[in-house]
Amino acid sequence: MGREPGLSVRLKLTLSYAGFLMVAGFLLIAVVLVFLLRYVPDEAVTVAAPGGPGLFVPGRSDLWRAFAPKAALALAFLLVFGLAGGWILAGRMLAPLKRITEASRMAGSGSLSHRIELPGRSDEFRELADAFDAMLARLEAHVAEQQRFAANASHELRTPLATTQALLDVARQDPSHDPTELVERLHAVNARAIDLTEALLLLSRADRRSFARERVDLSLLAEDAAETLLPFAEKRGVSLETSGDITPAVGSRALLLQMTTNLVHNAIVHNLPEGGSVWVRTAALRGSAVVTVENTGEALDPRRVATLTEPFQRGTARAHGDAAGVGLGLAIVESIVRAHDGHLVLTPRATGGLRVVVRLPAAPPRADR
Repeated sequence: MGREPGLSVRLKLTLSYAGFLMVAGFLLIAVVLVFLLRYVPDEAVTVAAPGGPGLFVPGRSDLWRAFAPKAALALAFLLVFGLAGGWILAGRMLAPLKRITEASRMAGSGSLSHRIELPGRSDEFRELADAFDAMLARLEAHVAEQQRFAANASHELRTPLATTQALLDVARQDPSHDPTELVERLHAVNARAIDLTEALLLLSRADRRSFARERVDLSLLAEDAAETLLPFAEKRGVSLETSGDITPAVGSRALLLQMTTNLVHNAIVHNLPEGGSVWVRTAALRGSAVVTVENTGEALDPRRVATLTEPFQRGTARAHGDAAGVGLGLAIVESIVRAHDGHLVLTPRATGGLRVVVRLPAAPPRADR
């Protein structure tokens, strides 16, 4: 934004300090003068003294002629002292602001690793500097996450395109090859590319918070997700159990259903090869709507679990076949939870598998109750 040049804040503060000091000095001199004039006669007089010469008492005009030059000299001294002292004090007071401005310019040029780290006890400037440092840390982490996401997304999108190119090259070099197999493989590769693109769009939609909010019962969404994925769970030999009371929340029904479906699907996919289990529970606890999804499975490293919400991260080896997914399930869950002002906690189970807890703000009681 283009702005016309103006006075610096340091100069404005200096003039303010000097002006205040001048006004205070002027008022002090005026009070002293008024106090003295109350006891001085209008004209000079000589008061007779017993046994000696008379005592000369000056008049108000004489007192004013004697007092005015001294008062003017004192005011001039106060002006110089106020300007010099104000300039020094303003410089010291604004020194932290200069460091904050330099850090802002560095951040604007793309350097997000710089921190102000203003020393000293807490005050308004240091609170501003600490808040700015925290904002830079969040921005740096967000930019790094976006860069990793872009790199991973490019890699994931390139894979089906490269596979398609390879299949077409083989078909072109071998015209006698059965086209039915080629079509089936191309269909599978294209379906995966479509799933990945739709997942990326859903992730973007959740991050923008561009959705209408309504009252939603998370227990019904859990039942819908379990019912939809029950054939898939039976196919993989995983038992699926849901339980819980009415759990009202406020948000997008479509996004919250997608969140619950992703959690249940993830629990089914990353489970034991045989005899696995998934438990889905909902509850309203202390002003929060809570969804908990647990599953059996391999033992997970807590450090690895902390990265599962990053795009294209998986807890164990990459799955294949109809359970491959696109590596965005938990990333989408985290974005949906964040868009609904909730919290997502992932912890490894002691006996193997994962425990996921989603805590959303509960819906307020209905007005008709």
